[in-house]
Amino acid sequence: MVKISIIIPVLNEEKNLTRLLESLIISTDETYEVIVVDGGSNDNSLFIAHQHIPSVIVSQPGRGLQMNNGAAIAKGEVLLFLHADTQLPTDGLSQLQKLSINEDGFWGRYDVRLSGERVIFRLIESLINLRSRLTSIATGDQAIFVSRNLFERVGGFQEIALMEDIALSKTLKRYSKPYCLKDRVVTSSRRWQKYGVVRTILLMWKLRLYYFFGVSPDTLKRLYQ
Repeated sequence: MVKISIIIPVLNEEKNLTRLLESLIISTDETYEVIVVDGGSNDNSLFIAHQHIPSVIVSQPGRGLQMNNGAAIAKGEVLLFLHADTQLPTDGLSQLQKLSINEDGFWGRYDVRLSGERVIFRLIESLINLRSRLTSIATGDQAIFVSRNLFERVGGFQEIALMEDIALSKTLKRYSKPYCLKDRVVTSSRRWQKYGVVRTILLMWKLRLYYFFGVSPDTLKRLYQ
């Protein structure tokens, strides 16, 4: 069986981490490992991680850097990058396991579902998934996975302040089309609920447009925050 390493970058995620790690421990066996990479949390994230799993490391903050550090110690032939506020589907790991047995040098992501129950969220998530299929670009909320050999071939994530997932997708799609698994990860809609749907959509569009025209990731991160 192919071993899968689940790498979780964390920064102040105590509200989400217990539920996520417990769900992964229940659904995993010796063919999987879970690695938490803490970017300097000042809440209980690091304590919670140590309570649940043995593979916990501390890194400088930055998702790209944290995920690269996690990949550096991972033992799996397949790397799955999972945000702390995102839950895998019930059989998501087994589906990936079946896929990875017959594939070499591959990558992909899951479809996404927003956690809120509002009808508008169903439309937003459908458009996100459609856009991803049309463009072969995946975001971190969709739980990107990639074979280790391909990840190392492209040099891993760019260690930039924002858009590291977009940058990786743009590189990976030069090698192969992504697998778009229809099983849905459930990701938090907290930003949409806090700042409003219209405002969040406009911000995401603006960030992508600025990134396309070469605005620095540091500037984009300040706008995002």
